[in-house]
Amino acid sequence: MTKRDVVRAVLEGKRPPYVPWACAFTSGARAAVCRHFGSDDLHAVSGNHVVYLNHVLTRGAVSHFDDLGNGRVRDHFGVVWNRSESKEVGVVEGCVLPEPTMAGYRMPDASDPRFTRTVPEMIERHGDGYRVFCISQSLYERACTMRGMTNVLADFYENPAFLAELLARIAEWNVELARRVIERFDVDAIYFGDDWGQQRGLQMGPRLWREFLLPPFRRMCEAVRDAGRAVFLHSCGNVSELLDELVELGVTCLNPFQPEAMDVDALLPRYRERLTFHGGLSTQRTLPHGSPDDVRRETRHLLELGREGGYIFGPSNAAVDDVPVENMVAFLEELRSQAGFRDASS
Repeated sequence: MTKRDVVRAVLEGKRPPYVPWACAFTSGARAAVCRHFGSDDLHAVSGNHVVYLNHVLTRGAVSHFDDLGNGRVRDHFGVVWNRSESKEVGVVEGCVLPEPTMAGYRMPDASDPRFTRTVPEMIERHGDGYRVFCISQSLYERACTMRGMTNVLADFYENPAFLAELLARIAEWNVELARRVIERFDVDAIYFGDDWGQQRGLQMGPRLWREFLLPPFRRMCEAVRDAGRAVFLHSCGNVSELLDELVELGVTCLNPFQPEAMDVDALLPRYRERLTFHGGLSTQRTLPHGSPDDVRRETRHLLELGREGGYIFGPSNAAVDDVPVENMVAFLEELRSQAGFRDASS
């Protein structure tokens, strides 16, 4: 079986020959891992089974941002990001929609070739992996970048019609971009990145999520599923109260599966064959503060949990620059030591 086949088996609710993995790293962590293994090809070094196309952590993926100088870039929605400290994401400066109106605002062109510029090369270089095209900040997060989080939280109550319109237009833009990608490239899934959770629950609560976010998110899921592709969802924090609804919507895989926020040991077996979880290795405690032995123990535990399927291993979010390289090497070595992987590779 190819890496792509192993991931497909997991997503289809089957028992894989071994637990596949997809590990993300910020730029400094990526450089440290590559130096350790003497290669600048992170995909080859990590052995990742998922190829994230256009992801914010993929080098060159955000070439459609306009460089404003002084550590600032402007994205396709007109949002200015200060990346003087965080090169991958940054902090929003200013407000594209200071007033609760879409009047005079023009949505970006989903046909802009810069959105998919790196896709052919990534598929050619890593075609054995499961191919996921990423649309980051895809709904609630995108509204927050355009309007400001404080304004959006107030809009739930003070400007509900405007907020519903804003979310609907963002969703339609996502659908159009996903449609164009699916028509042009042999991708397996579309990934929507949209943080809803805090450590102890939803930022906006379940009632507002169902009223405002569920309808446009359903539209996005339906478009992808109707095209015969899988839906990947990234939401940090605790979104466990939505899992049954996500299954009903057709979400195939949920990331990052944070152990500090969600009960990994209980949820994985409960939802096996209905929903695949990706992540699980603590990036708040074990990776930055544990020893290599701590990392190995937690990795082995997760691999045992995922042995029957329904799981893709990974850090619960990207391994960041201050994680000791020995800890990153520890989980990569444990992954490659799986008996089924060694048999498949021999």
